[in-house]
Amino acid sequence: MGAGLAALNKVASSRVIDRVGLRKPLEDLVHGSTKYGFRAVGAANRTFQATRKLDKPARLGPASERGLFDLNPTDEQQMIVDTVRDFAAEQLRPAAPDADAKCQTPDGLLTRAAELGIGMMGIPEDVGGFGTERDVVTNVLVAEALAHGDMGLAVATLAPSAVSTTLAQWGDADQQATYLPAFTGENVPAAALALAEHAPLFDPLRPRTRAKRTPKGYQLDGVKALVPRAAEAELFVVSADLEGQNGHRPALFLVEASTAGVSTEPDPAMGLRGAATASVHLDNVSLPAGSLIAGGDPDAFTEVVRLSRLGWCALAAGTGKAVLDYVIPYVNERVAFGEPISHRQGVAFQVSDIAIELESIRLVTLRAAARAEQGLPYAREVALARKLAADKGMFIGSAGVQLLGGHGYTKEHPVERWYRDLRAIGVMEGTVLV
Repeated sequence: MGAGLAALNKVASSRVIDRVGLRKPLEDLVHGSTKYGFRAVGAANRTFQATRKLDKPARLGPASERGLFDLNPTDEQQMIVDTVRDFAAEQLRPAAPDADAKCQTPDGLLTRAAELGIGMMGIPEDVGGFGTERDVVTNVLVAEALAHGDMGLAVATLAPSAVSTTLAQWGDADQQATYLPAFTGENVPAAALALAEHAPLFDPLRPRTRAKRTPKGYQLDGVKALVPRAAEAELFVVSADLEGQNGHRPALFLVEASTAGVSTEPDPAMGLRGAATASVHLDNVSLPAGSLIAGGDPDAFTEVVRLSRLGWCALAAGTGKAVLDYVIPYVNERVAFGEPISHRQGVAFQVSDIAIELESIRLVTLRAAARAEQGLPYAREVALARKLAADKGMFIGSAGVQLLGGHGYTKEHPVERWYRDLRAIGVMEGTVLV
């Protein structure tokens, strides 16, 4: 890489390129080579290894039962939400248009997010985190606050914590000792929970990626889709259909990006473009026996799917609130026929409908989160929340575009981007985890 950059810099010093108009393209090439070159070297040089041995896995216990279901956040939760909301407004919202246009997460975003300790709450204190008990409600509130800035960048920010939370909840002692310390320092690795695949009527409980046992462990073959920041990722948690004596069952595997047979390919989508989504190809990937998470327990896999869907509901609520907060001042300030358009019943009723549907999404999502963190059954609540978030989230995005009229269809206003992002709620699986 150094020799290549030296050659490019030598060419860049020539005056000839100014006469032929190649100065700017060459500068961009040098900048891009430097950025992606060092990023690749950094990822290749990281080695995950246990810093100390754990006698048993560190787990977060269920939250204490509060009795009355209360939607009001505690003082601590409110402080966390206020901090994250400020971060989203100051860091995510301004960077979102450029990230969406380039399909690229801004440099340094993950580092700045790590400084907030967003992923530390899901890691037990015994392994260097902040967590003392399961706090799904706080995680939902954090995801919602981040999505108020931008859903695509929120996904990129939350992707590493999906991996660390999976390890904290279901990883064994060796897996936690090897990988979790990397998520508690300043240089948090780019990582992703990869469940989605490009398949008609895709069912996350029946992945098409195959895993078969070998004398030394497992072999994986398949393709995972729409994985955030996959080109930069150093670690994946991948779902696969595991062959066994009792038939097939879905299972989760730890896959380091440097493993032979792992490659990525850009996979830009309609929305979430700031998350820099890509496909992860697994071609005869050999994994050690210790890469299987939770011993392939189907119940653990189902929990991951449910908590992931709950995370997407929280993202829908955050982006939906962004739409509402944007259209209210717009319809009050936009004047047509001598008065604000909000004076028209058709406009006022549509804004009211957005607020009503948004509250329904938040209510069911928070109820599911409260039950999940207390160890109570919550499958029904997650199903209801996902249905509401998918259907009503799309309504909120469409209504936001409609209320801005012709402006809603242009990139001058962010509602068209939020509309595209909200479409992801009904189709995405994995990626985030609360």
